[in-house]
Amino acid sequence: MSDVLFLPYQQQWIANESRFKVGMFARQTGKTFGTAFELARDCQLADIDGRRTRWVILSRGERQAKEAIEEGVKRHCQAMGAVIKSSEGEWRGEASYRAMEVVFPNGSRITALPANPDTARGFSANVFLDEFAFHADSRKIWTALFPVISAGHKLRVVSTPNGKGNKFYELMTGEDALWYRQTCDIYQAVADGLPRDINELKTALNDDDAWTQEYELKWLDEASAWLSYDLINACENDQAGLGELSYGHGALSYGHGALSYGHGAPCPYQGGACFVGVDIAARNDLFVIYVLESVGDVLWTREIIVRKRITFQEQDALLDEVFRRYRVIRCCMDQTGMGEKPVEDAIRRHGSSRVEGVLFTGPNKLTLATIGKEAFEDRTIRIPLGDMALRADLHKLQKITGATGQPRFVAESDANGHADRTWACFLALNAAGRPGAPIEFKTAPSGGIRVGYNSGMNNYMKT
Repeated sequence: MSDVLFLPYQQQWIANESRFKVGMFARQTGKTFGTAFELARDCQLADIDGRRTRWVILSRGERQAKEAIEEGVKRHCQAMGAVIKSSEGEWRGEASYRAMEVVFPNGSRITALPANPDTARGFSANVFLDEFAFHADSRKIWTALFPVISAGHKLRVVSTPNGKGNKFYELMTGEDALWYRQTCDIYQAVADGLPRDINELKTALNDDDAWTQEYELKWLDEASAWLSYDLINACENDQAGLGELSYGHGALSYGHGALSYGHGAPCPYQGGACFVGVDIAARNDLFVIYVLESVGDVLWTREIIVRKRITFQEQDALLDEVFRRYRVIRCCMDQTGMGEKPVEDAIRRHGSSRVEGVLFTGPNKLTLATIGKEAFEDRTIRIPLGDMALRADLHKLQKITGATGQPRFVAESDANGHADRTWACFLALNAAGRPGAPIEFKTAPSGGIRVGYNSGMNNYMKT
């Protein structure tokens, strides 16, 4: 029926016809692709038999839902010679969501949506939960889901692990005979024929925890993590920023107010008030600038600039560029140690009402960490969906109790930094909690930006 070749572990997954199936697979091993074939085949067979069937794919975001349809279902339908109609529209529940759908001639259909309790309640259908361990509100989704499949429908759940604090962990570690459970780590996938160089992947990743969880499928204990993966998942959004920018030593070219990110995609900045956090480093750790834009009562990540081993002059230039492109209300900078001069220079260039130095003392770090955790708990921050470096960095920070009983925050240092993105994010959140005077921006005749403080003080022209 299809000329698509599946590897043995994929064949094993597809061939099992249990009503309830849960699979844990290493990243990029084709778990979504293989499951999408099962859905397409089921609809094709139903059409041949004169029946109708319905599948719903619940993915972690709109982009992932679209990929499941475009790169999975539609490719399999084409290989099987199935005649289908595809569409993209709006699904309305308590809120509206972008939905992708494939319809077969006899009325069978596959619909893909971002996962949340609202979309989980909206159908009576077979369900495929894609990357379920990464779904925000996984337990609420699970509670809303079961009435949907109660009339004999099938349920497929696949994911890589994402800590122990979610429903996927409970499903995979359960001992009941009702569920068919399958696991395939990177070693089995390569042994079965997946073309990957394990040593190259592990060396390039250079993160033992990420390798252990994403590729070896081991469960990481979240007991000491300051931000659990559930908290991080809940604040991810595919409309937040465009991920992390690792600048090279060459100059970037900016157009008329729009930043180009390599593929011509415009910066999602909406022109609102922005708050910036800067973690200073010059040698082994990372220099990070984190930009948040205030949209309503939510702070959206707009840009994360990450550099390693650059001069203070280069750091100053990057920060000045952020002030030029965004309406920066307040910027909090790490003033500890080598940060003294960069903070002093930034205050001179941008004014003390917009730039504040923060010393990383024990009490100050506790304050910053508390502000950060509250933002994630209250979901008042949005971070880029699927930014693995940021996710690992946020989860890396741990709170431990010292011999005197005082709390301390520690993070393992590796090639991806020392929780530098996390502290830059927390500094930006701190800046948002202590805004300075409102600032008006007007385009100057020379093409620069005129910055006027509403208080009437320190007006200046930057060209």
